[in-house]
Amino acid sequence: MRTSTNLLWLGGLNQSRVLDAVRRSDGISRVELAEQTGLTAQTVSNIVRRLLEDGLVLEDGRANSRGGKPATVLRLNAGAYYAVGMHIDPASTTLVVTDLAGRVVARSRRRTPVSQGPQRVIDALSRSVRAIVAESSVPDRILGLGVATPGPLDTEGGAVTPPHLPGWRSVPLREALAEGTGLKVVIDNDATAATIGERWSGGEERSSDMAFVYVGTGVGGGLVLDGRVYRGSTLNAAEIGHVTVDPRGPECPCGNRGCLETYIAPHAVASDAARLRGEGPADFERGQARTVAAYRRVCREAHAGDAVALEVVSAAGRRLGQAATTLLNLVDVPLVVLGGWGMSHVGDLYGAALLEAVSGRSIARSMRQVRVETSRIGEDVGAIGAAALVLHAAYAPEFTSV
Repeated sequence: MRTSTNLLWLGGLNQSRVLDAVRRSDGISRVELAEQTGLTAQTVSNIVRRLLEDGLVLEDGRANSRGGKPATVLRLNAGAYYAVGMHIDPASTTLVVTDLAGRVVARSRRRTPVSQGPQRVIDALSRSVRAIVAESSVPDRILGLGVATPGPLDTEGGAVTPPHLPGWRSVPLREALAEGTGLKVVIDNDATAATIGERWSGGEERSSDMAFVYVGTGVGGGLVLDGRVYRGSTLNAAEIGHVTVDPRGPECPCGNRGCLETYIAPHAVASDAARLRGEGPADFERGQARTVAAYRRVCREAHAGDAVALEVVSAAGRRLGQAATTLLNLVDVPLVVLGGWGMSHVGDLYGAALLEAVSGRSIARSMRQVRVETSRIGEDVGAIGAAALVLHAAYAPEFTSV
């Protein structure tokens, strides 16, 4: 597969800062770029000249300036390059192709064939990537492939050992997908990737400080601190799903007891509802598809006012609030965003429970109100975040280097 130039991967820190400022703006002048980035006017001028030559930014009319002649407005040339994003969830795998602004130009979703073993899954994923790149009509402008996968991750070798994918132990996913697709591959924890996607596509207020809670088959989290995505030393920071909310609670696949994930993950919510109705777990423990269907049914019933479903979802929301309060007392961010396919039907209910918990128990409650919002991207936040991994690595690496 033919791939794009490595131009963006070699742009340097100052170019990253300028490009990110252009991307986040609705048109910006060179003077404003110097003010926002702290770079000298000459440095900004030199960088902008290179970006114009390379087609990454465009001059688009003029705007009023303070004093002198009208300033030339610069905008991102979103169609200059594209990225492929892949989100591997045990329930389904989503692929997207996005432009530099994070807009989706191609999308596909299919069930993840987890029972077939890692190699057959990787072969199928590689074929899917090649197909969506061909369908996108921009194969020569693809920067690379971003992969969002459940952790934990080996940060050096790109190997994964996701607990919800049986038989996946130290699978060299990055290397295998690079070989299978011919693309440069960037890999990250799915919750962190979703956080990057929300920062990339969620607007200006998502770019400073926030916590992201991701619910898919599992539960994870991400942090943006001072405008940078915080990963931690092993790329597994903010694992809110494994915060203990009851030390005597159910055993978690991680080896701990009473992790948040054992209470609010879709399989846990569906199981609790089935137990309260006397149905037993057999209806949904025979496969991921049944689990997803059972969970979505509980969510719909909760919205419809069903007493059992509301009891289960409310209890899960209180557990989420308990864990989120602990996180907020540690990192003190003003915004919590809820996302992932598991939040798409109950984000408002979980959000209300979380807000009630943090408003009553977080240390900062007397100084400011923590805001709780659902993702602006929707169920595809993991895949769009995976594409954003490539875009961040290509021209805004400083924002994911913490």
